[in-house]
Amino acid sequence: MVIFEIKPMSAERYRQRTRRSTLIVALTFALLAMGLAALAVALFGEPGGDNLRWNGLGVAAGLLATIVLVRRLFWSQPWMAEAAYGWQLKRSLMRITNLMHHVKAGVAAGDEQAMKLLRFYHLGVTQMHQLDGNLTALGDLVREIDGHREAMQARGLDIEQERLDDAWLDAVKRFPASR
Repeated sequence: MVIFEIKPMSAERYRQRTRRSTLIVALTFALLAMGLAALAVALFGEPGGDNLRWNGLGVAAGLLATIVLVRRLFWSQPWMAEAAYGWQLKRSLMRITNLMHHVKAGVAAGDEQAMKLLRFYHLGVTQMHQLDGNLTALGDLVREIDGHREAMQARGLDIEQERLDDAWLDAVKRFPASR
């Protein structure tokens, strides 16, 4: 089952749209936190008393409400698409990173699924660094990425691995993780 697919995306548009969605979420949180804190103090607080706990509970309720809004309402909105994509990309890469010792052991053993998984990881990391504008970190990986791509080409494997297959993640777990 494909769990994520890398899509072409303009880095400038990505950064512009994620800044915008971040601002919307931050403003939503600020308004909810201040509003719910003021409401909690008005309903339960003491005039002239110590209302720190009511303010704190209002802010916590604002945070919880913001999380619910982001996950249930904002996440599927067009203005949030780039931020959601970036989060899913990073989440997919983290799933591979958590198994990287197994992946590298599989690649060393010549396993095709492990090689495809590592290639997806390289393509995903490349895109992530481009979207984030972090080309310095990408430069550190060029030798490893190029070497792996050449090894795949030498074996006749498709280097366009833009879909993360859940079966690949399960398959590499059989290789002993050497540290």
